[in-house]
Amino acid sequence: MVRRGIALIVALVALAAPAAASADYVALGDSYTAGPLIPLQIQPFGCLKSNNNYAHLAQRTMAFAEFRDPSCSGAETEDMTQAQGVTPGPNPPQFDSLQPDTELVTITIGGNDIGFSSIAEDCFTLQRTGSPCRDQYVQNGRDEISERIQATAPKVAAVFQGIHERSPQARVFVLTYAAIFPENDDFGCWPQMPVADGDIVYLREKQRELNAMLAAQAAANGVGVIDWYQASIGHDACKPPGIRWVEPAVPANAAAPVHPNLLGMIGAASLVEAAAAQ
Repeated sequence: MVRRGIALIVALVALAAPAAASADYVALGDSYTAGPLIPLQIQPFGCLKSNNNYAHLAQRTMAFAEFRDPSCSGAETEDMTQAQGVTPGPNPPQFDSLQPDTELVTITIGGNDIGFSSIAEDCFTLQRTGSPCRDQYVQNGRDEISERIQATAPKVAAVFQGIHERSPQARVFVLTYAAIFPENDDFGCWPQMPVADGDIVYLREKQRELNAMLAAQAAANGVGVIDWYQASIGHDACKPPGIRWVEPAVPANAAAPVHPNLLGMIGAASLVEAAAAQ
């Protein structure tokens, strides 16, 4: 009788305990997911994350029962599996949000692994002509940025594999990075984007190279590609406010420099919704 009573109590406790929370849609990634400085910024504030980034906007339409957005500005591939140090406290490993029954995962990642911020700092210049950025990164036949992109490829592959392992039922999509420079203009828009005219083609090629690497790793690891870059052509940082999806070095819209604004997030959200509906 005692054993039966204990078994009954255990069974009742199990029934009363809340089920483990699931996340039907999980949005992973760096600042191009998070949306730094786009209103309204939400916790953890050190991640510079907006409730109007593409994931939140898409979720309002798709209306998954459970939604999690652990994305964080500055995130690298390693921050999928380890805590990211931000103020006032660390952002937990982003993979912690994945569940076995997660249905949809989107991610933008890889830019910080190649040193996106430092490249931008190195390539902004008061020099209007020449190619000081390319001259710095391409020496003796070696292209340092290309080497960084190649070195990041296996890290991205490991991230895709890690998502599949944790959420085997999920449809997974990687978003490419939105266009920063004009697609058919080799002169840019100095000083709006303070890059020498000889570096415009080079930096545009490096962004396309990064996106191509993401697409190649996606194809090799069972991940779909949402081509934010292609959709954003004609909405680059050199276009006027109201047209551009990415802000220039001195933003006119609420967004971080050289990052998507609200229009860019709306554009990406439409792409996510379309991909999820297929």
